[in-house]
Amino acid sequence: MNDQPHPPADAHAARQALACLDLTSLVDGHDRSGGEADIERLCARADGRCGRTAAVCVWPRLAGLARSLLPPDIRVAAVANFPDGGSDSARAVRDAAAIADAGAQEVDVVMPYRDLAAAPALLAAVRRACEGLTLKVILETGELADASLITQAAQIALDAGADFLKTSTGKRPVSATPAAARLLLQAIADRPAHRARVGFKPAGGIRTVADAAVYMALTADVLGPEAVTPARFRIGASGLLDDIEAVLAGAQRPAAGSAY
Repeated sequence: MNDQPHPPADAHAARQALACLDLTSLVDGHDRSGGEADIERLCARADGRCGRTAAVCVWPRLAGLARSLLPPDIRVAAVANFPDGGSDSARAVRDAAAIADAGAQEVDVVMPYRDLAAAPALLAAVRRACEGLTLKVILETGELADASLITQAAQIALDAGADFLKTSTGKRPVSATPAAARLLLQAIADRPAHRARVGFKPAGGIRTVADAAVYMALTADVLGPEAVTPARFRIGASGLLDDIEAVLAGAQRPAAGSAY
């Protein structure tokens, strides 16, 4: 009989969130210059005292530096066509090619969400430019007017060969929401060829383990518990690691409804 106590539920969720975290640094302006010191700190935290994150996510020009600072089992992602999601395929392909040349393993590309008619060709071109890399397509769901447009965008991304559907850039007023997450997860689940392969990444506004747990539970509900692994589930966040570390360090926080 195992007499070991079970860990608190939030500690389990914290460990799961840490393993699935894309620790992110996309400071405005660092796409053009600077940011090297930030990336050094980011990579040190990704390989930190509580364990390793799944990946770091950075600007393309900083991807090579991140790769040089990390152990092989922490992946490097970088963003393409970011954050505006324009319709210039040549620009998006240049970004993707630069990411591949830097030795990164993952491309997070913003689809042209304001012009969905342009999205299939742009995403197909990016897919060719980063063949062999993990392709996460950012739908910017907070900017899509209704559920039908979110589902349409998800279907376009899946048709183009997306390995992950990602909610948001984190640069718009509305980022990840449970409602949008369920639509993306259902779009994956509705296709037998994608249900056991394509992953999901909520991003933007996820700051606590409790926030992350909502999306982990949604993913388990729609795709099955086996999908809540780094291969199929990621969380894009910069501040979440603070709360993960606090939970895993046993920080005492007031219970909900406490007067303290």
